[in-house]
Amino acid sequence: MTAKRAVLFDVDGTLVDTTYLHAVAWWEALRQGDHDVPMAEIHRGIGMGSDKLVGHLLGDDRDKSKDDELSTAHDVLYGAWWERLRPLPGAADLLRECAGRGLAVVLASSAKDEELAKLRKVIDADDVIDAATSSSDAKASKPEPDILQAALDQSGVDPEHSVFVGDAVWDVKAAAKLGIPCIGLACGGTSAAELLEAGAVEAYADPAELLAELDRSAIKKLL
Repeated sequence: MTAKRAVLFDVDGTLVDTTYLHAVAWWEALRQGDHDVPMAEIHRGIGMGSDKLVGHLLGDDRDKSKDDELSTAHDVLYGAWWERLRPLPGAADLLRECAGRGLAVVLASSAKDEELAKLRKVIDADDVIDAATSSSDAKASKPEPDILQAALDQSGVDPEHSVFVGDAVWDVKAAAKLGIPCIGLACGGTSAAELLEAGAVEAYADPAELLAELDRSAIKKLL
């Protein structure tokens, strides 16, 4: 019997064009908390969970009692964009092609439940999605691998029979901790060169380019 095989997908910045909106929302939330952090620095931290991002940006000597307040401010500011979110080029087509080739399609997202529901609506491919995680499925966020492990557990797939697609260095690092090959997409604003340097097995511009190169990609090895 052939083992079940799956492609795990990050969502923010990988399938939906949200990375810079998150950066702007964090920039404003931090300013409201009297923290003036350059937006470029914030962008480079996007992909971490909010619990780790605040520490990454402000350091361990910050007033940690304000972390939840900052995170809530980000959520409110980012939520104003929900109705204008758009999928990245080829997102739904890529998911459908993977499913059409017999691979389980799993969303490995750290978004909160309500936000994930909106993201899934934007992608518009629910009929081919086998499983999806949210922040409630993991104790620790990326670069820890908890979300990926939860995605594997939900889909009943072993790490050696999976590939992860993500847009951030933190995605690559999380996948490496489970021995999962990670394909990098530069559509989240991190260059292909940096994703490859972090350990991605290959890198493409966006879901559309990965779809076009599917038969030469690491996903082909699952078939």
